[in-house]
Amino acid sequence: MKTVRIGPYNVGNHCPLLLIAGPCVMEGLDFALRSAEALQRMAAQAGLPLVYKSSFDKANRTSATGARGPGLMEGLAILERVRTTLGLPVVTDVHTLEQVQPVAQVVDLLQTPAFLCRQTDFIQGVAAAGKPVNLKKGQFLAPMDMAHVAAKAAATGNDQLLLCERGTTFGYRDLVVDLRSLAILSETGYPVVFDATHSVQRPSGLAAASGGERQFAPLLARAAVTAGIAALFLETHPDPDQAPCDGPNMIPFDWLPQLLATVKRIDDMIKETDHGLPNPAV
Repeated sequence: MKTVRIGPYNVGNHCPLLLIAGPCVMEGLDFALRSAEALQRMAAQAGLPLVYKSSFDKANRTSATGARGPGLMEGLAILERVRTTLGLPVVTDVHTLEQVQPVAQVVDLLQTPAFLCRQTDFIQGVAAAGKPVNLKKGQFLAPMDMAHVAAKAAATGNDQLLLCERGTTFGYRDLVVDLRSLAILSETGYPVVFDATHSVQRPSGLAAASGGERQFAPLLARAAVTAGIAALFLETHPDPDQAPCDGPNMIPFDWLPQLLATVKRIDDMIKETDHGLPNPAV
């Protein structure tokens, strides 16, 4: 089983569960510091290590008028302040090769958007930066096909890779999660991440914006952790209904204490017996 080092944390299917969490998009420095501090406190209370996530640019928007964030330079300054002020590792997504090097100088973990998982030059350009990479599975991709994405990234000499499940397209404007995919992804040997909130997204479900069914995110999170995953990814917000984007699938801060305590107990129990993915034969 591979282990990936993110900041001070060892991350693997056999290691204690890592939480990757934060608002979908940055809303200024003060908001970032307040939200990161609140998440840090809740994660510590649950006994979970935390990597703070937020995006400086949401390039994959339904509409050209959709909120995208503060942009590269302001966004990186915000992440740097969160990292240095609170001592938290940070992650954000990159959308172009030009963004990779400046972002890699600030973050502890790079993330590739699900829609770009088959773009060979992009995947290899991100991996070549030498930082750990969270490779998000495309909604249109079978989980076994992520082995090819991982192989492209590893060909650069970087084996510090995470593979992230975030649901599969099912008809129009809907996603489903096949929990078998977590075991299939683990067959690559890389740590597996489950994105519980994008998995309940409804792409273009609000016509000019994505909808979502956040009420199902905790259920999917609990179910995924029973598989022995390496990390749980949650987009969360103090008031999701007022968030500039992805509000319908983000979960409110006030849901977190109970959810985090529950997934921590599940993770402890599973890894005491099964030692994480891949599951032993029964």
